[in-house]
This record gives sequence, structure tokens and C-alpha cells, in this order.
Amino acid sequence: MPKSPTPRVAIVHDWLVQPGGAELVLRELIALFPQAELYALIDRMPRAERDALGLGGKRTHTSFLQRAPGVARHYRSYLPLMPLAARSLDVSAYDIVITNSHAVAKGVRTRPGQLHVNYCLSPMRYAWDLREQYLREAGLDAGIKGFGARWLLERMRRWDHRRSADVTTFVTLSHFIAERIKRAYGRDAEVVYPPVDTEYFTPVGESPSGELHGGGFYLTTSRFVPYKRVDMIARAFAQLGDRELVLIGDGPDRAKVLAVGGPNVRFLGQQPRDVVRDHMRRARAFVFAAEEDFGIAPVEAMACGTPVIAYGKGGATETVRADDSPDATGMLYPEQTAESLAAAVRAFEARQTPISAAACRAQALKFRAELFGEGFGAIVAREWAAFAARA
Repeated sequence: MPKSPTPRVAIVHDWLVQPGGAELVLRELIALFPQAELYALIDRMPRAERDALGLGGKRTHTSFLQRAPGVARHYRSYLPLMPLAARSLDVSAYDIVITNSHAVAKGVRTRPGQLHVNYCLSPMRYAWDLREQYLREAGLDAGIKGFGARWLLERMRRWDHRRSADVTTFVTLSHFIAERIKRAYGRDAEVVYPPVDTEYFTPVGESPSGELHGGGFYLTTSRFVPYKRVDMIARAFAQLGDRELVLIGDGPDRAKVLAVGGPNVRFLGQQPRDVVRDHMRRARAFVFAAEEDFGIAPVEAMACGTPVIAYGKGGATETVRADDSPDATGMLYPEQTAESLAAAVRAFEARQTPISAAACRAQALKFRAELFGEGFGAIVAREWAAFAARA
């Protein structure tokens, strides 16, 4: 099939249910390729949230799972059917297929005459590195149910490995995940950091000395799910009774987090974006406990001029500058425990070299959205030129 002068592009996303980091990447991909057709296994995102993401009236081509009972709330229950659903999406009419995936979208069926560029948010966490953690947190690490869950995830892992061979070029969001891709698929991946909205997340001002303008409270914003370890943050501040912690977010671990939070922990629940920004601007520091693939929230906090205290593994090691220089933007603590975090807070307060809002802002600008567009767009253009030349 001859290639068209202007390549036809399809963008394939795992699912559209609620906004998150993957959807921020999707927004930039659509801005980069505005004429592209959008595909997803499921699109059940409310209109207001679609509009806030800038998806507006963009039509989504969906799979048979779109009509499955209860899929809007229980889409993860359909995991066993997702490989089949991904393969059912018909993208045969396009020259370039861009998949934005942390699950199954990369398994979409492509043909030899197509360029397939995958922005890999991560190999499927529950099928690869974090399988035992997910099973344990879901209560599926023992018994008959545990056996069935392991069997299913092993099948998913084998399927995922096979389908990785269909990808022409892997791009990913951090060197941390590039190493995971190498272990899982035996493939190299180029790193293009994901887009952070540094035009929205901005400081409100800085003192003449250059020290932080933040208030007296510490802040975290997160979904209350096990791997985010919000309960650990609450336990740490139970040991820091004279420091106030503000928690913004909600999720299935809500009761667990509420149970360990002391009188110095203030729960605000889910809040709109402007409230999150306001608290990021006024916080003494942003606290982070997850081992994230990248971690957009800490960079948003730095964009607001606020330092970060984060667990020293995963994407935070690439975004937070933790040293004693004037360009430092935060602290990294070595163990994912309440005690290690509490010690980091005390060390942060005892720093001899103050952390400036200007340094935090400058670091965050290294991850601004336009750099994502430039980097990813250049890779697609380069790969398409090479691909077309070989045809």
C-alpha cells in the first residue's frame, strides 16, 4: 500500500474514565497531531472532565467493552478481556499509529506497512515488576483466588511480551521506566519527559532574600490507593505532631488514611484544580511517598515554587534536585517508611542552605509541555522519514 504524502495518524489510548497523568500526555499528543483519529478501549469520561482536558468534541472510536455492564465504574474487572478488545480496534487505514499506554493499547493490531510508535508509560505494572505487590494489596496472594489471579497475570505478561515485538519504536517518560522496558521487552526506549503544565502551576511571589514564600503546612495531593502510600504519610506526621499536614484527594484507601491521621492532619477530599494550585503555592513543602514512574504532582509543586520531600526511588530521582547547592529543590528519603519520611522532614527544616522558589521553578521548567511536544514530535518525524525511505 503506497504511503500518503501527509501520513494519516491514529492515537490509541488505554481507556478514558478519569483524568490522570496518562490523559495529560494524551492531551499533548492530540495537540501535536490535531488531525489524528482517537481510539480507546473505553470512553466513559464525563463531559466536564473531557472539556477540562481539552478533548472537547474529539470523537473516540471504542471497542466492544464500551457497552459492557458497569464498565464506567468497574473497568478494571474487565482486564481479562482487554487484550481481545485492544486487538479488535481497527487502525488499518492509518500510516502512523501512536499508542499511549500503561496497559494494553500497545497491543493494537497493526500491519507491516505501518509505523507504530509507543509512548510507554510503563510495562503493565501488575504483570511485571509489581505483580506481587498488586496481588498482596488486592488480597489475592494466597488460596484458590490467588492461584487464578497469578495464572491470569502470567498470561497477560506473555501476551504483553509478544505484542511488544509489534512496536517499531519505544519512547518513555523516564530513565527509570526505560530500564524496566529493557528488562521486560529487551528493547531500548528513548526518554521524553511527560508534559507538565507550568503555565498554570506558577508561583505567586518570592521574598527578597530568595527564600520560600510558603506557609506553615505540608501538603500532599494524591489518589488514595495503596501504592501511593498516603497512609504512610499520615503516620509520619503522627510522629511530627507540631507540623500540619494537608491531604487533598480521595480513593479506596480513604478509611485507612483517615484511621491513622492525627489531629494535625487536615483532610480536604477531592478538590478542583485551582484549589490544588492554591495549596501548592502556599505549602512549606510537598510530600510524596510513591515509587512513581515519573510523578507529575511533585513537578507541579516545584512549578509553584514549592520544594519537594520525596521517596528516593523512581521518577523523583530524575525530577527533584536533592543536594546542598543553591539550586536544590528538595529532599529524597531512602526508605518507604513513616520513620524515614519523618526524619526527612526534620532534616529539611534543619537545612543550612535555604531552598528558593526560583530554583524550584527553574527545575520544573525543564519538564514544560512544549519540550514534550518538541521531543516526541521530532522522534515521530525522524522515524517516519526513515520508515518511508525503506518502503
